[in-house]
Amino acid sequence: MVSVEEIERNDFNLNIPRYIDSQQAEDRQDIEGHLKGGIPAADIDALSDYWSVCPKLRHDLFHEARPGYLSLTVEKSAIKLTIYGHPEFAAFIAGMNAHFAAWRNRTAGHLRELDAGCHPREVIAALSEDLLAHYAGQPLIDPYDVYQHLLDYWEQTMQDDLYQIAADGWKAETYRIIEKDKKGKEKDRGWACDLVPRPLIVARYFAKEQAAIDQIEAEWEAVVARIAELEEEHGGDDGAFSELDRVNRASVAARLKELDGLYAAEQDSGAEAAILKEWLKLNDQEASLRKKFRTAEADLDAKAYAKYPTLTEAEVQTLAVDDKWLAALDAMIHGEMDRISRSLTRRVKELVERYETSLPEMTRRVFDLEAKVNCHLERICLSWK
Repeated sequence: MVSVEEIERNDFNLNIPRYIDSQQAEDRQDIEGHLKGGIPAADIDALSDYWSVCPKLRHDLFHEARPGYLSLTVEKSAIKLTIYGHPEFAAFIAGMNAHFAAWRNRTAGHLRELDAGCHPREVIAALSEDLLAHYAGQPLIDPYDVYQHLLDYWEQTMQDDLYQIAADGWKAETYRIIEKDKKGKEKDRGWACDLVPRPLIVARYFAKEQAAIDQIEAEWEAVVARIAELEEEHGGDDGAFSELDRVNRASVAARLKELDGLYAAEQDSGAEAAILKEWLKLNDQEASLRKKFRTAEADLDAKAYAKYPTLTEAEVQTLAVDDKWLAALDAMIHGEMDRISRSLTRRVKELVERYETSLPEMTRRVFDLEAKVNCHLERICLSWK
């Protein structure tokens, strides 16, 4: 907040850089830390926001090396695990998740009460101010970061949904996607629903069918990967596919027919034939799985499309409010908590790496390496001055 008096002193110029310094403070380098090693306690004290939430975590991460300097208690590779697995930090994350869940549960009821004729601008104004107040005073997280996530989602998605509800109420109606090609011919590219997209219907009502499709797709991708591996492994000058201009079913089958006319006792021909037979078998599997996948996808698509006309208003509200809006915000807030966790881990690791090698140790390493180089030069009868 900027006072009117300060604005007046700036001749009522509202240029933001006059009032806000966006430059980051320069990261301070400690000379004694570089000379003698050890992490300056002042750098660790600067992370006091974290230590106020997790006071024991600091003591589990660091111990005093000498007055004013600390050393890492755990291995450098274990920094992340120590932070993420610490009971205090886990309790903080759980508490923040519960904090958002309380706002989510309260807000869901208010959003379900919206109906045709509501005013979207008033809705987002009340919603954003409520979220901002809900996170005021919470440790480590800036309420305005959470506030910004809501406003971004409002601009991207939620705004259009609210205006649709204001006009038509809680209706999830599908429409065909018709596109025109360069010749002006119309083509049906499928269907869509703006308020309740297809993935939400599938996730809530056809999860079992989607899981089966995912399994087929995984098997299909595994077979495709095996075919690519086989072609790469035997695609050299002496490989089984070296005689082929193009690797496809027709050329592989023709080559295999040629090999059938050779003596079975010829080991090279037999090995080549075995590889080609394996390729044909995998190719059959790939074609079968591709067909199976597309059939299952088409069946699921038809089921999802047929589900929309049967949805009640309460079901549409659940899909839009819980599964779409609040689920998206939930993911964004969890991402914010992950960012907080990564920031602490990154800063601790940065400080450890900055001061882990003192100047005397670095000098000693240079001396040892120089001695090794001189030794090698002597072995090959070279002198170095």
